[in-house]
Amino acid sequence: MSANNAKASAAARTANPARRVALCVSIAAASFLEASHGAMAQSAPAPKPSWEFLVASGTLIPTGAQRQDLQRANITAAQVAYVVRPDLAITGTFGWARSRDLASIARPSIDVFTYDVGAEARSNRWSAGRATTFSPFAGVGVGGRSYNYHSPDVDATHNAAGYVSAGGEFGRGRVRLRLEVRDYVTSFKPFDGAGTGSVRNDVTAMIGLRITGRQK
Repeated sequence: MSANNAKASAAARTANPARRVALCVSIAAASFLEASHGAMAQSAPAPKPSWEFLVASGTLIPTGAQRQDLQRANITAAQVAYVVRPDLAITGTFGWARSRDLASIARPSIDVFTYDVGAEARSNRWSAGRATTFSPFAGVGVGGRSYNYHSPDVDATHNAAGYVSAGGEFGRGRVRLRLEVRDYVTSFKPFDGAGTGSVRNDVTAMIGLRITGRQK
């Protein structure tokens, strides 16, 4: 074997391991990409947006200066939520509380209507055993507040309102028990419409029950 052939053979032996390493890396990369693509194709699709409806009841609790004008009252609320994704929902609420005007001598009955829309951030469900789950949430929203005497001689007053909320939902099977507390800040005009406005605060605590759809 000539010197030139020996050098070529040595160079080939030196180059072969490098080629083999490059080939192995290429095969491994291709296999990884194919496996990743297959896993993505087989994984569960993202949940589609859905609707939720809930009727809740609770208590409207005036705080601060509001306690001098408004009596603590039972409240009934209807809530509709559009669940954009599992951790975010857009919620609309209409509430009706049956209260009294404490600033008037006769303490006449007065209906308190609250209507608002907000965003709700939801956490992942926590499992409390296999059967029971708990999902905390927090929200913020804006809307309005109306005070309406039962007497037709007095016009209703309308005010802007905003809230922050916190709560949680317990689940067992298809049953969901929702607990929510809202802290409202509202503009306030005297119920008879006379006088200057001010800023008031009250707290609403609600509980409601709903049934979810069957899991497919």
